[in-house]
Amino acid sequence: MNELTYSRVGDYLLPNLILSENPDDVQPLGKYGRMHRAFLRKHRPALYAELLLTERLFPILREIDETATERRQHGVSEEVILSELVYA
Repeated sequence: MNELTYSRVGDYLLPNLILSENPDDVQPLGKYGRMHRAFLRKHRPALYAELLLTERLFPILREIDETATERRQHGVSEEVILSELVYA
């Protein structure tokens, strides 16, 4: 198990957290994945932080991006896809 290290920032010790993989090295996020990430950051920050810290965020965003892209290619309007991103 990796030992947790800390950095001092002012009067606080903050943990040095590192993802086990760099998500952009594996597969860059497409348009819909980036849009959903922006939505989570702004409107669901607690969920965003939980998914990021448990390393589930990028697999979920990749799946959303792939599904939305497939639906767009099958003729589903972008308006419908964008409304679904909010409720995903």
